[in-house]
Amino acid sequence: MKSGKQPRAEPQTARQARPASAAAEQNQQIIKRFTWEIASISVYLQELRQFWAEAIGISGPQWMILMALADLDEDGAPVNVVSKMLHVDPSFVTTQSKLLEKKGFLHRKSSSTDARVVQMSLTEKTRNHLKKLASQQQAINDFIFEEFDHRELAEFTNKLGALKNRLEKARLKVAIDF
Repeated sequence: MKSGKQPRAEPQTARQARPASAAAEQNQQIIKRFTWEIASISVYLQELRQFWAEAIGISGPQWMILMALADLDEDGAPVNVVSKMLHVDPSFVTTQSKLLEKKGFLHRKSSSTDARVVQMSLTEKTRNHLKKLASQQQAINDFIFEEFDHRELAEFTNKLGALKNRLEKARLKVAIDF
């Protein structure tokens, strides 16, 4: 500096803002990548479900209804519980479950206490199909999650569950704001 003036120091907040801004931008890039990774995972899971469904002659969404029932309870579950688990309208589960009942994959029975409630349960035929596919599904799951030990998988699953809960709240917030 020829004039002998000292360079003006930036205010403290301006210097701190740049790194924070860069970090925020990096975070946004990571979030975008994460979102695309989750979208890709969703597509691959959908395709896997379709393969399993085709193996027993049903559609992917019908497969999901059977999986929900298999996971929920030995004795079955009401339509509304399955629809909430799958994030679909109860009328969709009702329509698809009637088709599954015609094909012999599940039983539908009106509740003895409330005729509006329909309890669904898997047939023995379905349980046998699922038992036959279980070893293949386990082998695929072992392959997919081979990088995780038990603790890591549990921790990752818990974090995804927490993220799902925040996404649900965000969805509600956006719905209210629009």
